[in-house]
Amino acid sequence: MARAGLTTERLVKAGAEMADEIGFEQTTPSELARRFGVKTASLYSHVKNAHDLKTRIALLALEELADLVSAAVAGRAGKDALTAFADAYRDYALEHPGRFAATRFRLSPEAAASSAGVRHAQMSRAILRGYDLAEPHQTHAVRLLGSVFSGFVGLEGAGGFGHSSPDAQESWTEILNALDILLHTWPTAS
Repeated sequence: MARAGLTTERLVKAGAEMADEIGFEQTTPSELARRFGVKTASLYSHVKNAHDLKTRIALLALEELADLVSAAVAGRAGKDALTAFADAYRDYALEHPGRFAATRFRLSPEAAASSAGVRHAQMSRAILRGYDLAEPHQTHAVRLLGSVFSGFVGLEGAGGFGHSSPDAQESWTEILNALDILLHTWPTAS
């Protein structure tokens, strides 16, 4: 173990890099062990099993993404904040496809409660304060934004927009403009 310099942090970081290269679902302790030139059993003093490895990668990715989004939206409001949030989300997904997939990994309630996922929700709600949405409309809007951003970058990352016109960036800009209008005119009647 010592000769490979294994630590939990090093394994999780390497697992996140591997997820970006080969895909989050294909990232396993055995594949990680091969990359370090050790037996899979050598990893189990640092990660419990494949689920634990994936959870740790998900937590890392959520933290990285929350840090990027937080920096992007700092000092912004309204459409400017919405666009900065969305662009940071999209850029991360395109640069780190495996880690982005990890952000959607189902966490245990305990892991979710202590994860940066809480920060994501808080930042979404902070952006929506600029649109003056009360509950339950604010929760619906948070879910809408997450669905649109996740769906768009998922399709884009899979090559879904590569062969059509207009290009993906033009569609992205148009979608953000439409979301801004929708959020300003959100229907509040039941």
